[in-house]
Order: sequence, then structure tokens, then C-alpha cells
Amino acid sequence: MTTKERPCGKGLAHSRTRQAGFTLLEAIVALVLISSAGLALFSWINGNIMALTRIHDVNARSEATANILEYMDRVNPMLTPEGEAPLGAYSIKWRSQAASNITEGVNYPQGQSLYQMALYSTVISVRTAGDQIWFELKLQQVGYKRVRSNNLLD
Repeated sequence: MTTKERPCGKGLAHSRTRQAGFTLLEAIVALVLISSAGLALFSWINGNIMALTRIHDVNARSEATANILEYMDRVNPMLTPEGEAPLGAYSIKWRSQAASNITEGVNYPQGQSLYQMALYSTVISVRTAGDQIWFELKLQQVGYKRVRSNNLLD
């Protein structure tokens, strides 16, 4: 009798030896589990990268808007209705149109002031270094012009 054959109730039966390691089915199941976890992880990482990119773009635009508003605070649309200015990595181009009639300023407690003024609608086009439009801003600004001197003899 060989070592693999043992007597059994109805004759000789071959005993099966246990194998160590993975079967093909176990390997396929393991690969499916690993690949599904990898796809979920990839989707999560991709979503985080896209969110980070959007946050970076919003921060850059917010910083640019603050710089543009500070620059445009010094621009008098009545005297300079159109213009361009480089602001580092981007440039701006603006165009202003009167949104109200030109009115005479009033002096306190009575009389006319030295200035005429009007309300202006200003559209600012922000361009990147490649001269592509990044975004546009719309502002309401007060334009003024000195039309009288402050001599007492006038």
C-alpha cells in the first residue's frame, strides 16, 4: 500500500493533499478588491485636486480684484474715460460711460462748489500675460472735474 492510498469503507480512496498558496479564483477576487479600492482612492484624490485648483483660482481672482479696485480708486473716469495698465502678471483695460448727467457741486452752506461731477459706469477687462480675457468687473464711479478757482475775486 502506498502512502497516498488508504483503506476506506468501500475500497481504496485517494486522499487529497492540501495545497499551500492561492488558487486562481482567490487571486482574481484579490485583484478585483484591490482595483476597486484603487479606483475609489483615485476618484477621491482627483476630486481633492480639482477642489484645490478651484480654490487656487478663486484666491487668485480675489487678490486680482482687490488690486484692481485699489488701482481704479485713483482713476477719475471724467478725466480718463479709457485706459490700460499693467498690474504684474495681468493687465487691465477700462472703459467708462456717464450714467448720469453732469451736475454742479454744491458748497456748504450755500453756493456752487469748484467741481462738476457725474456718475460713471466702468467696465474693466482683466487680461492674462497671453492677452486672453481672464474676467471682467463692472464698477460705478464718481467722476469730477475742477471748473472754478477758489479765488475770492471770482
